[in-house]
Amino acid sequence: MAKLKAPLMSLGASGALGKALVFFPWKGIDAVREYVIPSNPKTALQTTQRGYLTACVAQIHAAQALAAHPLDELDTSAYARLGGTRKTPRTWFNEMVKLWIDCKILADKPVVYTDGTVTTATVGAIDIELYQLEETADDLVAGKFYFGSSKTNLIHSVAATVTPHVSVALAAEDCAAFLTAGVKYYFQFRPDVADDAEGANSGIYTFVGA
Repeated sequence: MAKLKAPLMSLGASGALGKALVFFPWKGIDAVREYVIPSNPKTALQTTQRGYLTACVAQIHAAQALAAHPLDELDTSAYARLGGTRKTPRTWFNEMVKLWIDCKILADKPVVYTDGTVTTATVGAIDIELYQLEETADDLVAGKFYFGSSKTNLIHSVAATVTPHVSVALAAEDCAAFLTAGVKYYFQFRPDVADDAEGANSGIYTFVGA
């Protein structure tokens, strides 16, 4: 049953009017469309796609429940920051799901990244660690950290060390080439081209140069 906010053709309504019209709010607009009988087709492609989505949601929940290095607010903010670079901005969750499904479609291995941490070891030097929750062990072999002055300007890259986490240790002389003390920077980890996890990029994190 449609619920009226005012006379039908004046302000708006929500719900179905018989089985003819459906009224609903959409991006601040009171919209109406033809009633369509819901369907739930189960073609092979649709079943596969739903399987990708189910696996991704399960992995996100597993990452949030980790006793050590769980997916936390810093990580979701990083994924949201990456989502904000898209032509149509995405939430952190939608960004993670899109990355996962894109990898699966291309037969690459998706990765959920957690606990992105930046520490200052000595004056002018930084250490970065980022943990990965892989679909299967050892999917990720090689990649780089990309740095820049904005989330869309990550023009400097440094090879990462890949173990149960990905990390990079930059000495003062390394940092001096592209970092200034007191300035905010952005970074992202990306698996190398041709790596099994190619395309399974992390979110975009921030830190302040030491």
